[in-house]
Amino acid sequence: MKILKNIVFDFGGVLIDWNPRYLYRNVFETEDEMEYFLEHICPYDWNLMQDAGRLLAEATLSKQKEHPEYSNEIALYYGRWIEMIGGIFEENVKLLKPLKEKYNLYGLTNWSAETLPLAQAKYDFFDLFDGIVVSGAEKIVKPDPELYRILIDRYRINPQETLFIDDNPQNIQTAERLGFHTLYLTPQINLEQELKNRGIIDCWKKEFRSEK
Repeated sequence: MKILKNIVFDFGGVLIDWNPRYLYRNVFETEDEMEYFLEHICPYDWNLMQDAGRLLAEATLSKQKEHPEYSNEIALYYGRWIEMIGGIFEENVKLLKPLKEKYNLYGLTNWSAETLPLAQAKYDFFDLFDGIVVSGAEKIVKPDPELYRILIDRYRINPQETLFIDDNPQNIQTAERLGFHTLYLTPQINLEQELKNRGIIDCWKKEFRSEK
């Protein structure tokens, strides 16, 4: 087994708590109305098209023409997008600085190229990454292996020397097929403890441990 040199993070669900419900609970009067809107009007697959590079203005206008009765609510999806961020997963984000002392850090994310800068302006931990590949800029989304190959080629990463962390099992499967070590992060898994179990953080400084 090669020495681990790199760690690749997904962002949403791993480092950032993004959920359109944070916004739309303040828009709709009931949970049922909100869930209907997010399931039938602006569903996950629609947002994924913007993660794949579709312009937000184009997507919004098209959806408003399709559902004019929800025109105002549709406009809010990207007009008040930043309100969909509930915060960061502090217990995971705090691991980045000490990991940075030993490993190269990269991001591989399904995210619109138009909205990611809003998150980057809000949180300075993005500055810790040696490189980030964004699906919206490349017009390819995970789990398409081509997006992973862009990361590999652009930053000359050897998958056998790299740990890939994601909360989506399909994304994990693609990474495994490409030779990455993987960590499928479910809500039941404590990332810090899992990294300790794998010997990735066993040499961290006492100063970091005392900060918890």
